[in-house]
Amino acid sequence: MHRPTGHALIETSPEVAEALAAGRPVVALESAIVTHGMPRPRNVETALAVEAIVRENAATPATVALLDGRIRVGLDRGELERLGAAPGVLKASRRDLAPALARKATAGTTVAATMAVAARAGIAVFATGGIGGVHRGAAESFDVSADLSELAATPVAVVCAGCKSILDIPRTLELLETLGVPVLGYGTDEFPAFFARSSGHRLDHRADTPGEVAEVIRLHRQLQLPSGVLVANPIPEADALPAAEIEARIAAACREAEAAGISQKALTPYLLDRIGALTGGRSLAANIALVKNNAALAARVAVELSRNPPEEHRP
Repeated sequence: MHRPTGHALIETSPEVAEALAAGRPVVALESAIVTHGMPRPRNVETALAVEAIVRENAATPATVALLDGRIRVGLDRGELERLGAAPGVLKASRRDLAPALARKATAGTTVAATMAVAARAGIAVFATGGIGGVHRGAAESFDVSADLSELAATPVAVVCAGCKSILDIPRTLELLETLGVPVLGYGTDEFPAFFARSSGHRLDHRADTPGEVAEVIRLHRQLQLPSGVLVANPIPEADALPAAEIEARIAAACREAEAAGISQKALTPYLLDRIGALTGGRSLAANIALVKNNAALAARVAVELSRNPPEEHRP
């Protein structure tokens, strides 16, 4: 039985509710990766493995999704399996939450929607694969992910492997700077490129331990700055793909998508699927590895943050 949070439209599982009430570390997880990001059965297998990794690192996983028109924070195995197998599931960003609730829909939540829900549920740390960003050719298409505006407006720390490498990385970083979002390289001075460990674009800030990351988050929250903190955690070296090879595959997939007229929400799943085919499945294996790596780091950061939480603001 799910319990209401402080927000009337959000329900948490007993495990998540108890952890939050006790001040124990909790890590939010998105569900669009289950509904739209990976093929069956790897989608549910990965979601379950990621939750197990969060628990192994002493935190409570809180997968966010919409089930039958209800926002849920924390799913059991049966609910994850249902979400991963259900036909016609929506992919919900922040703008889609209210319409999806009104339709009593089932939906996987994107980075933006998961951040919005996590903030309202009182969860400070969120692990994902890669954030959305500025798409290649955005000067003509105006295709910029809502993840960036959510990062600017929502004080949740997001652990990722950079933005998806199908995107325009330098313009994404430029927009993050404009929006006032701190970007920390975890153990690196360069922004990672999702499948590859480096994009060639240097970062201004770096952290080398979960405690250092937690301290930045804590101080950012104490300053009452409105944005999230982006933690860019490179894919493990053993699982990374060569940057030049993956760039060639991405360029080919982008040309195919343009020729087929594929854009907006359908674009990212299409590109990831085509890149998977063009790399003989190696990109999917890399995607799974980086998501697990991010979950482990997010849990360790959440543990450190729970030991020294941000002080309540007192005017």
